[in-house]
Amino acid sequence: MSILIKNIELNKKIQDILIEGNTIARIGSSIDYNADIEIDGTNKALVPGLFNGHTHAAMSLMRGYADDMPLMPWLQEKIWPLEKNITEEDVYWGTKLACLEMIKTGTTLFIDMYHHAMASARATDEMGIRGMLTLAVLDFNDKEISEKFKKEIEQFHRAKTAFSNRLEIALGPHAIYTVSKEMLCWMKGYACANNIRIQTHLSETEIEVKDSISMFGCRPVNYLNSIGFLGPEISFAHSIYINDEEIKMLADNGCQVIHNPASNLKLASGTHFRYGDLKKAGITVGIGTDGACSGNNLDMYEAMKLASLNAKAAWNDPTLWNADETFAAATKTAEIITGFKTGTIDVGYLADIALIDLKKPEMTPNFNLISNLVYSANGSVVDTLICDGNIIMKNHHVDGEEEIISKANEIAHNLVARKK
Repeated sequence: MSILIKNIELNKKIQDILIEGNTIARIGSSIDYNADIEIDGTNKALVPGLFNGHTHAAMSLMRGYADDMPLMPWLQEKIWPLEKNITEEDVYWGTKLACLEMIKTGTTLFIDMYHHAMASARATDEMGIRGMLTLAVLDFNDKEISEKFKKEIEQFHRAKTAFSNRLEIALGPHAIYTVSKEMLCWMKGYACANNIRIQTHLSETEIEVKDSISMFGCRPVNYLNSIGFLGPEISFAHSIYINDEEIKMLADNGCQVIHNPASNLKLASGTHFRYGDLKKAGITVGIGTDGACSGNNLDMYEAMKLASLNAKAAWNDPTLWNADETFAAATKTAEIITGFKTGTIDVGYLADIALIDLKKPEMTPNFNLISNLVYSANGSVVDTLICDGNIIMKNHHVDGEEEIISKANEIAHNLVARKK
């Protein structure tokens, strides 16, 4: 299939863009081509689809279920007890709801970590969005549980061929306080042997760091370095409480970091994310929403604004994490962190793009498009979304959205009722 978008703002010029298959084929003025679909881009701007670097998609079912709590009581008293009863069907519909929200707000790629990963993959595949999906692993130093997870990981990895090329399988050890050393080392070895990536939580709270020192005699990054876990295939979510030595270790090993400003602020996990120091060290920094029950929505436009404003306020520096850098963190970093050739609008890149409605009041006047997108906009400015060369939202509408919302609402209430 081919798509020709005419007369759209791109790089401060009115241009045409031709998509053939799943790839951007041509960019220029007055492209003459008999495409299968032609879109009028008048009064619209073309930008890359956004990259949500860390979330737990199916937790959209728990939005508003447990608010205003510290992280560990939130997990131990509310989330983990509820998740004991979660089913594949729950995860399927929760992931569909999350994908719908991400599509409606301009995201074309996300990294997910959750239970029943096959159900997540099926839902993501059906929604037409791009995903790097991981099975959440928590073995709590139990060898029997570890062996069970190893089999599930191998099964999930083998199942990749059943899904489209929009989906990539990765590994998701939850954190150093929930995953044994033996399991972390096994997952590192499996990732290297199979050329797949890893994402895990790191130094999200001060308590996590104190517990690491108590249990392992060192800080979290030092511990992971000592067991040979660090490497360029790994991205770390949160990474709030890291010191200079740890930043150097992450940089030396080519690791990436994903900042999740909404959940960190809401859980009061920490405001002083060390973006400036990570940048100086050459570490790639992406942005994520975290799950919808800790950050409450999956709107990456909100996440971009929070990331930039929090950095400026925390470090008393209005120049820190400017609009261009923030937008790049939510787009261009995708290629480094996931390996997908996306996040940039250029010939040869995957056709993962969004049409922005410039007639929205928050986009007016349009002195600086990127500034408006980072500081003024929310996801409602996205009019049309294309992922992998397919139109997955047109004129703000996604096929089947009414059914997804209705079914997910029913599933969510049933899940909570089963806990009681």
